[in-house]
Amino acid sequence: MPFFFSIVPEYKRLVHFRFGRLVGAKGPGFIFPLFPIIDQVVSVDLREDVLDVEPQTCITKDNAPVSVDMLVYLKVVEPIDSVVQVENYMWAARGMAVTTLRAVVGDISLDDVLAKRDQINKTMQVKLDEVTDRWGVKVMAVEIKEITPPRDIQEAMSRQMSAERNRRAAVLDADGQAEAAVKVAEGNRAATILTAEGEKRSAILHAEGGKEAALLEAEGLSSALAKIQEVGEGLDPNTMGLQYLEMMRALADSDSSKWIIPSELTQFVSSFAKRAADGQGQT
Repeated sequence: MPFFFSIVPEYKRLVHFRFGRLVGAKGPGFIFPLFPIIDQVVSVDLREDVLDVEPQTCITKDNAPVSVDMLVYLKVVEPIDSVVQVENYMWAARGMAVTTLRAVVGDISLDDVLAKRDQINKTMQVKLDEVTDRWGVKVMAVEIKEITPPRDIQEAMSRQMSAERNRRAAVLDADGQAEAAVKVAEGNRAATILTAEGEKRSAILHAEGGKEAALLEAEGLSSALAKIQEVGEGLDPNTMGLQYLEMMRALADSDSSKWIIPSELTQFVSSFAKRAADGQGQT
């Protein structure tokens, strides 16, 4: 009976059937002998494969239609189950991914669908892996490539984003103006304090200077009066009389037509005349 052999690479396995009955998975390496008609083999690739799911229209929890495009990464971990339990695990995984995606998106609002992409990926991976596990296939990852909402929703989102940016700009501008006003007020307050302190110090120095000047002036006046008193005590009445007569002569030479003569002066003159007469009598 003729036979044949097969060389199986490291990344593949051969699921061997004989007379339609499962023998097992064989490989890698040289597989011999295999008999025609009696033996059938199915090659299974163990490398990670990617399933590109075409864009699907899904309805969110708040009845907004969105188009979702995603990738599903698969890997066969049980070659026998991937052949025996399912006819074509790639097509089966594609259909399961579409139905699961619609179910997951249907439980989430539009805002969450757009904002929580990582959460949707993880939920999809867990749900798909629960189904593909019985096929001997492991879901390694689910990645959403693109989420496209309808045009009217995109325009509304664009207007909302523009309004939000304007609001943030207005808030930042108001915060800047408030901070600048605070800085200006603090600067004015500091300048006012410094001015007040300067005026206070100037007033204190001015008062101290006035005080010292008054003291010096009082001391000078006191010294002058003391000096006048000292000199006056050494003068005799005749000298004083001569001074008064000299003053009278100066008054007589002036243009004034009226004189006001103190009574003390008349008394002094009469006293001076009396002493002068007594002096002549003695002579």
